[in-house]
Order: sequence, then C-alpha cells, then structure tokens
Amino acid sequence: MHIAADGEAVDIITVGDHWQSSWYPPSNLPTGTPHGSTGVCTVGDRVVLVSDDGRHWQLPGGRPEDGEDWSDTLAREVSEEACATVLDCRLLGFSRGVCVRGPEQGLVLVRALWRADVDLDAWRPAHEMVERRLVPPESVWDALTVPVDWEPIYRRILVEAGIPAGR
Repeated sequence: MHIAADGEAVDIITVGDHWQSSWYPPSNLPTGTPHGSTGVCTVGDRVVLVSDDGRHWQLPGGRPEDGEDWSDTLAREVSEEACATVLDCRLLGFSRGVCVRGPEQGLVLVRALWRADVDLDAWRPAHEMVERRLVPPESVWDALTVPVDWEPIYRRILVEAGIPAGR
C-alpha cells in the first residue's frame, strides 16, 4: 500500500494530460491556483460519501466560487453535494497538481483537504449528486471510487483523517 509522502510527486495520467500531484501538510500552503476543497465528512461513527450516478462514490467537494476561502468552499460544497452542514472542520493538508504534458501543460492547481464533522440535512439533491450514503470508517476505502493513479493521495487523505486507508 503506497501512501503519498510530503512533497512526493505522484503521476496522474488522464485523457490527454499527464499531471504530477503532491501532498503538502497544512502548515505548507503550496503555490498554485486555488482549485477547491474536499472533505472526509463524518456523522458520528460514519463517513459521508456522495455519487453523481449511483455507482461511483466520492468525498464531497468542489471548486471555489468568487470570494470564497478554502473553508467557505468546503461548507458550500458539502451543503450542495451531501445536503449536510459543516459543524467543525480541520485542515488535513493540500494536494498540488502540476500539468507536465498535454493541453493544460503548466497549469498548477491546489486543493485543500479537510476532515469535517457534519450534521445531515434532509436529502434533497439539487446539484450534481444523486445519492448519499453513510459508511463505517473501515469500509470507506472499499466504497470509494478512486482511480488507480490517485490512490497514494487518497490514502494520505484518509490516513490524515484517521480513517483506514485500505489494504
């Protein structure tokens, strides 16, 4: 099991692009364009996952809107995607992606990663997510849909959040 180390470049190959993504601790904000926030959201002893198709599951998160800081983005995205209210959150770190080849070559994007305690609101999906589910921490890795290239970064997110990071 490979877990991304601080500053280690992990190769991410997408359709037409080659990215290198690295993990940075919360005390080391990397340079780049703010690209949003994602949270490991917990309700009691369960973790909230969301899906835009009912088959692939992810952590709630998304891109910033004008004037939002990292935590504002997290709160809005968790509300929109998971129909939940952030009660408390802790910054786990940042991922920094650099496009090294492809149409977006040179683009540098930074995302804040969080652990958030949330309160569930009534499930009324009004945005891209169509389902929400709660899973026990030991089942999160198996329930998440993580592209293979992204596994070291996602494992680091879960480890930092105190959630088992798979086998």
